[in-house]
Amino acid sequence: MAGESAIEAFLAMLATERGAAANTLAAYRRDLGDAQRRIGDLVAANDAAIKALGAAWAGLAPASVARKCSALRQFYGYLVDERWRLDDPSASLPRISPRRPLPRLLGHADVATLFCAAEAEAAGDSPGPLRTLLALELLYGSGLRVSELVALPLAAVPRDAPLIAVRGKGGADRLVPISQRAATVLRRWLALRKDAKDGRYLFPSRGASGHLTRVRLFQLLRALAARAGLDPTRLSPHVLRHAFATHLLEGGADLRVLQTLLGHADIATTQIYTHVDAGRLVALVNQRHPLGEALAPAGRAR
Repeated sequence: MAGESAIEAFLAMLATERGAAANTLAAYRRDLGDAQRRIGDLVAANDAAIKALGAAWAGLAPASVARKCSALRQFYGYLVDERWRLDDPSASLPRISPRRPLPRLLGHADVATLFCAAEAEAAGDSPGPLRTLLALELLYGSGLRVSELVALPLAAVPRDAPLIAVRGKGGADRLVPISQRAATVLRRWLALRKDAKDGRYLFPSRGASGHLTRVRLFQLLRALAARAGLDPTRLSPHVLRHAFATHLLEGGADLRVLQTLLGHADIATTQIYTHVDAGRLVALVNQRHPLGEALAPAGRAR
């Protein structure tokens, strides 16, 4: 079937030209395969067949439909570019604009409680608690994605410089600062893990991947939250990354700087964090904008 060949060619293009990650490629393969099973050969599909997909997806969440539509639009754009087709039928796909969900928030007091428990458990030389503390430091203190953290190569970890070289989504590299306190925990961890058989990763494991898995880190953090007296369902590696971003923004960080630290390709992704400190943003405009003083209500102290 021409559609299967076209899908494989499209996925190969995503991998080689755009540096798409394995998980991204798998998601595209699932969505395109699902569409092809529903309407037949995608290369030969007409506008009516593409429009029928909207009805077939009626029971799905808007975000899922939007993701499937995005995959098909990119696929048909590729087919036109490569002359597999002369027309692009993706205009017949449903138009969905899903609302980006606001991140779950973790307050300063909760973070302090979590660190207090982690530091107490890591006071000795037991590798398990120290590993968890270091992961906590890098998730909350540097804003790493969980996939970036667990697969962090040992070679990317500095001995003296306060920066870590991180490879993010799409193979994009960035330098992420680490705090002095994180550096102290890092030195302690390196001294403990020096005898690990696998020297490729900062967090080695005997599993097939060679490094700590995302699932295992998720479990470790939730167990820590429970021991700290916090609701474990409120905590995940991604929630800690959100806390890093929201607390930096509350402290006055520039949105462009935050975009760089988080490794976002589009600043629109970073702008979701502005909701958490709307009061500070309003106060900033009132205090710094030239019209702020003139527009202030009479008698208000400044």
